[in-house]
Amino acid sequence: MIFDTHLHLIDRSRLSYPWLAGVPALDRDWDFDSYATTAARVGITSVLHMEVDVAETDIDAETAWIAELMARPGSLLRGAISAARPESDGFEAWLDRVDRRVVRGVRRVLHVVPDAVSQEERFRRNLRKLGQLGLPFDICMLQRQLSLAVALVDACPDTMFILDHCGVPDIASGAFADWAGWISRLAERPNVNAKLSGISAYGPPDWTLQTLQPYTRHLIEALGPGRVVWGSDSPVCTLQSSLPEWVAATQALLSDLTPDERNGILNGNADRLWFKT
Repeated sequence: MIFDTHLHLIDRSRLSYPWLAGVPALDRDWDFDSYATTAARVGITSVLHMEVDVAETDIDAETAWIAELMARPGSLLRGAISAARPESDGFEAWLDRVDRRVVRGVRRVLHVVPDAVSQEERFRRNLRKLGQLGLPFDICMLQRQLSLAVALVDACPDTMFILDHCGVPDIASGAFADWAGWISRLAERPNVNAKLSGISAYGPPDWTLQTLQPYTRHLIEALGPGRVVWGSDSPVCTLQSSLPEWVAATQALLSDLTPDERNGILNGNADRLWFKT
């Protein structure tokens, strides 16, 4: 079965999403019930909600909403990866009061802020605090920023990192060698994991399995199957595929692995990273 570590839900009546107006294809509500219907058909049995870059004043409200959905009988949701502002003075106070039964990790989208943000000492000091608490940090950076990811990881050796969307490779441009080199360097750091998610959105509109295969193969060879988890990146995956298509593509991309390796990527590794099981 499949553990989806990267689901976005959107409710514009409840939360503010400043970026949505710039992406018309996603600018609508994406509700949990509709997702759960598809999840039951494709074998998704556990889910982590990924923050959706809501307005800063809505960060706690987003977590509270996910807590409500988690409390439903039979809910697939097991926790949230919360938005946060590690660059701010208020981060430590926020960390002290956050509900750890809901919040299983933290993300700050780093391609929407100046590159210098992730290199500041206060940002890094706060990420080291995450490591002390056993909370992983999701790195969401573009391919051109992967050198900054290396520097960030090196500054926080006791914090667990998950690289979102395979490091956002620029598949459409064909810049494979540059991406692969940085992935190999990141893989040398034992506290780095990666998320097999989102990459169908980065290829050409007519992408095929063969388009994605070199990226998946290199990611798994570099990090090893024990340090890769799976995410749908729904609804962003719908920009160039459907959720069932991405699940089917994933199953094909992982077909040459052993059953234990596939199960780790699709399920078991996520339990280890976020639930220590």
